[in-house]
Amino acid sequence: MPDTMSNRATETGQAATVPRARTHEGSPGTVLVTERGTTRIEDVVVAKIAGLAAREVSGVHAMGGGAARAFGSMRGMVGVEESVTQGVSVEVGERQAAVDLDLVMEYGMAIPELAGAVRKIVINAVERMCGLEVTEVNIRVDDVHLPEEDRDRESDRSRRQDTEPEPRVQ
Repeated sequence: MPDTMSNRATETGQAATVPRARTHEGSPGTVLVTERGTTRIEDVVVAKIAGLAAREVSGVHAMGGGAARAFGSMRGMVGVEESVTQGVSVEVGERQAAVDLDLVMEYGMAIPELAGAVRKIVINAVERMCGLEVTEVNIRVDDVHLPEEDRDRESDRSRRQDTEPEPRVQ
């Protein structure tokens, strides 16, 4: 069976530039089957690609719901980096993927424009890198980041440093 082309390209009558491999549901990821072998794409790979792409958009301050961000900041205090998949959920099928994102936006951004930009970059990244058609990118704006929050956090941090005792040298 030959590789299939993007449905959108054939529906519009345009030749698709990137041939799509046939995919079969695999457990736990998706398997791309070509004449020369198979490639398995795990769900976490699609989630990481979507998360990194969404973070590239100007106006996205953070990702994840309130509890996930709080847990992430606690992890940051002990030196563990924020998870790239925080705020990202994916559902990967045979040939398609759906992405759900929880975002914290910067104050002053227009939500419809921000959501459109995030959708566009996430769809492009996942389709280009994985060969899957992204059927939907659902975005939930969970919070708005205010500029004062950074100033308050910095002043709290400097106050803590001023009150901490100097370490003793023995």
